[in-house]
Amino acid sequence: MFGLGAPELILILVLALIIFGPGKLPEVGRALGKGIREFKNATNSVTEEIKEAARIDDGDSSANKEKAAKQAS
Repeated sequence: MFGLGAPELILILVLALIIFGPGKLPEVGRALGKGIREFKNATNSVTEEIKEAARIDDGDSSANKEKAAKQAS
């Protein structure tokens, strides 16, 4: 995960605790988690659309090859 070890994660957590305070830290964590989840869903959606388009393209080209083979015989 980005080459971060335990000491780096602890340092980031301590800095976040100092900057945001213990009252706001859960809100910040929730907002960060929600943002990451939405980004992941959007990325998955785009990936699926690309795969679908590739599948459609592959299907069209194989169908054209079959038609050409039938016409040649």
